[in-house]
Amino acid sequence: MNSATQISFLGGGNMARAMIHGLLQRGLSGAQLRVGEPLPAQRDALQRDFGVVALADNQAAVRGADLVVLAVKPQYAIELLSGLCATISHGRTLLLSIAAGLRVADLAQCCPALPIVRAMPNRGSLVGMGATALYAPAAISGAQRELAEQVCAAASSIVWVQRESDLDIVTALSGSGPAYFFQLAEHLAAAAVHEGLDAATAESLARQTLRGAGALAGGETSLAAEREAVTSKGGTTAAALAALQAGGFERLIGAAVAAARQRSAELAAQFGAAPGGDRH
Repeated sequence: MNSATQISFLGGGNMARAMIHGLLQRGLSGAQLRVGEPLPAQRDALQRDFGVVALADNQAAVRGADLVVLAVKPQYAIELLSGLCATISHGRTLLLSIAAGLRVADLAQCCPALPIVRAMPNRGSLVGMGATALYAPAAISGAQRELAEQVCAAASSIVWVQRESDLDIVTALSGSGPAYFFQLAEHLAAAAVHEGLDAATAESLARQTLRGAGALAGGETSLAAEREAVTSKGGTTAAALAALQAGGFERLIGAAVAAARQRSAELAAQFGAAPGGDRH
């Protein structure tokens, strides 16, 4: 990206704000970023916090953009995009969709000539520590892939997947994943309280343990090696891991990921068939 690159966001919610913050940190100016946002309070906050151009008129927001980020709820995305197709389908603009569940084919139905890349970010993007998977059809050029990657990398680490269906697995792993770790930390704190520790101390220790484990996971050492480094033969950690294994921990995690993947696929089919449907 350079000083001439224009990026527009459709929707100014949390994920868009995270990406905007990251792009500004990487040297883009507020004048290079436009946001189409229907809520006046959201527009005011975007302009105040980031100095970007926030508009109620989506046509004006996307006109002339090099890349448009579709950052609205999936049940609204198709209708919104349909109304903008004539403005953005001119061979220059790339659509980067972070609308969960909507397939490239679903989006292409309303804008057949529009090049589309899909991305699945996660909540860690809100603190610049996200994990985002991207998928691009074969027709997407190297330059277009690079532009999409640069925008997502402003708030996330990046991986590319080969099959669009892989994004359902990504949703189950990293999209929903933060909730799994938070619930584990909740249960650890509750178990410590049951053993006699006061609640405030237990939650404080659980939080910091989660943060520290996450920081360690960011290094070069494999996850298995990090686990082994904590686990002394015959020690307390080994006893705890043995209890988890005996209780079916691995099986439960596998079932959880499978359930989330299946639900992601179901929602994709639902949105594709009836974009105005209820996600829940």
